[in-house]
Order: sequence, then structure tokens, then C-alpha cells
Amino acid sequence: MQKVKTLLSTFILVLLAASPALAVDTSQTYNSGILVLLFVGFCALLIVAQLVPAVLALFGMTKEAAKSTSGKKLAASAKKH
Repeated sequence: MQKVKTLLSTFILVLLAASPALAVDTSQTYNSGILVLLFVGFCALLIVAQLVPAVLALFGMTKEAAKSTSGKKLAASAKKH
């Protein structure tokens, strides 16, 4: 049991000492040009332009579904009385 405990302790200490060596090199910085940024911005604009009508349509469908459901409940309660 003592050998296993010693082996695990040694293994953990070696991993803790080696962890900074596994870190990512941060000496390089973002170096892409303005054209790459403009392209990514244009793609984001296309996505947002398609997302706005989709959200509006979703809200419209939800509102209509809520109206029809409440109308059916109102008609069902009127029939009971």
C-alpha cells in the first residue's frame, strides 16, 4: 500500500511540475488583415438579417396560437354554462 501511495504522489508531483510546459504559447498575436475582419462581419450581418424576420414570424405564430387556444377555451366554457 505504501508503494502505491508513493507512486501516485510522485506521479501527481511530476504532472504538476510539467503543467506549465503544456501551456499554450501566447507570444503570437492576432495578425489577420482588415479584409478577413470585413468578411466575418459581412457573414455576421447576413445571419442577423435572416434572424430578425424569423424571430418576428415566430412571435406572430405564437401570438396566433395563444389567441386560438384562448378562443377555444372561451367557447368551451360558454357551452358548459
